[in-house]
Amino acid sequence: MQFIGAGLKEKVDNSELKFHTFNNYETYTGKNYEQLKMSYQIFGKALSSAPVIAINHALTGNSDVISEKKGWWKDLVGPNKLIDTNRYSVIAFNILGNGYDGHLIENYKDFIAKDIARLQYEVLSSLGIKKLYASIGGSLGGCLTWELAMMKPNFIEYVIPIASDWKSSDWIVGHNSVQESILQNSKKPLEDARKMAMLFYRTPHSLGKKFERTLNDKGERNVASWLNHHGEKLKSRFAIESYLMMNNLLSTVNALEEDQNPDRLKSIKSKVIQISIDTDFFFIADENSKTAKLLDNLNVRNEHHIVKSIHGHDAFLIEHEQITEFLAPVFRE
Repeated sequence: MQFIGAGLKEKVDNSELKFHTFNNYETYTGKNYEQLKMSYQIFGKALSSAPVIAINHALTGNSDVISEKKGWWKDLVGPNKLIDTNRYSVIAFNILGNGYDGHLIENYKDFIAKDIARLQYEVLSSLGIKKLYASIGGSLGGCLTWELAMMKPNFIEYVIPIASDWKSSDWIVGHNSVQESILQNSKKPLEDARKMAMLFYRTPHSLGKKFERTLNDKGERNVASWLNHHGEKLKSRFAIESYLMMNNLLSTVNALEEDQNPDRLKSIKSKVIQISIDTDFFFIADENSKTAKLLDNLNVRNEHHIVKSIHGHDAFLIEHEQITEFLAPVFRE
């Protein structure tokens, strides 16, 4: 088994990317890869000179968390921001197969979310990192934070999953199954899959407030134009192989192993800080509340905060002030 080069339309400057090569990697599904490359970026203080924070991106994201033009979390990460790069070493991963580094995975079902957590741990270990101060991520990125926390229960001081869960719910798997069908059968697979997903990432109130049933200069409803724009935008920078890979990973999250025994959570030595969104109907807050109660019963240190927003799942990319307020005690202590 081998991975393939990406044919992305957007040219990415890889000058700041760092790579780790794995030889003869066997996946949890039993497939062997002669060689894999995982990429990442490091921001802020030099490694070994400051506490280390690992960041994982969402489904269509990448390691660019702070650049002025495209940094997807630049309101939270950077000099004098919540995650202050004057104070911390920040390592931001590219999830294997996202294509940002020029590499794709052809046989996407060879991998599960746990593979990504294991590979990332190997990269961190190779860099001499014996403990993370925090691991944080939103959506798929938060799910990978859970996977690593359960895989290495003494490795992370603060586990911070945002708008995510330790498992792929039936709702998530059902959504992703439809996404996979679109990607495999549509005449415009990337555009159509993205448009469908955007409706799950937002809410009726969010779109209603944004567009107010208005028309553009062509007489089209602005909401339809907005969805078309997001579809075209993703097509310009993403590959179908990447979408299939990330979609599959999101469907295979199961930090508690196959028996799903909740008592496994008591092995976590980290403090878990879950952040949910009250209007998220992708990763719903009720599931995180159940996890918080479970952690309480198992005497695992934890907090559960709920962002109030009309924007639904995408609020983890929008409601920076609330997230900053919840996490200031962790990163500004």
